[in-house]
Formats: sequence, C-alpha cells, structure tokens
Amino acid sequence: MLKMLKSRKGISPILATLLLIVIAVAAISITYAWIMTYTESATDKAGVMLYQANVFYNSTDTNNLSITVDIGNSGTSDDVVNAIYFGASESSMSSQTITPAPVSAGGAPVSFTFDYPWAASTTYYFRVVPSMGNPLTFHVDSP
Repeated sequence: MLKMLKSRKGISPILATLLLIVIAVAAISITYAWIMTYTESATDKAGVMLYQANVFYNSTDTNNLSITVDIGNSGTSDDVVNAIYFGASESSMSSQTITPAPVSAGGAPVSFTFDYPWAASTTYYFRVVPSMGNPLTFHVDSP
C-alpha cells in the first residue's frame, strides 16, 4: 500500500489540455444557449412599437381647426390604438375622442383626426395609448 502512494503521478499534459478544451466548449455552449433564449424572449416582448409618421395641422377653415396624427407600428404584433392624449404641456394633456383603430405591424400608418383650436407657433404634446405595449409620447411645434 505504501508503495502505491509513492508511485502516484499527476495527469499528463495532453490529458490536461484536452480537459481544458472540453470545459471551455461546454461553457461556450451553455452561454450561447442562454443568450439565444434571452434574445428570443426579449424580441417577443417588443411586439408593438408605435411611431409618429406625421402630424398635420389643418387650417383651411379658421372656425374648424383640426389636427391629424398618423401613427404606424414597426413592431412584430398588430395592436389597437385606444386613446390619444393631447395638450400644450405634458402635465395638462386631455383625452381626445377617437374611434379605436387597428395598427398593423409593418403596415401603413393610420390617421386620427380630431377638432382642436390650436394656435400657431406653439409646442403641442401627444401621448398615443395602444391596448398593449408602451404608449408613444412625442411633441411637435405647430406652424
């Protein structure tokens, strides 16, 4: 028994190198699998991404001023715009009466028109609220 303990040697350099390579490949495989799972779930969560395509201040009739807002969806899921808030400051926006309209993923922008007595050279703030996803907030200066 004593002779067996004295003759014990470590692992060979070739075996040590192969063991390190196997451990490195396993670590890379696990990291790759985790990253791919994370990016797929993050992409699915970003299904609705609204954007402002255009804001047009209609001024053909001074007694009937209106604003047209074009909203598009560059995301991967279809959605419905339920409400649009509008005002001269972010803290005092009021809800505008609109008919809820679907916005298709990657489709053409949808137009929403509402009557509002807007003033020239004023910054107006908008918040577009979809049925799911984050609201779109932006501001535009009137002509």
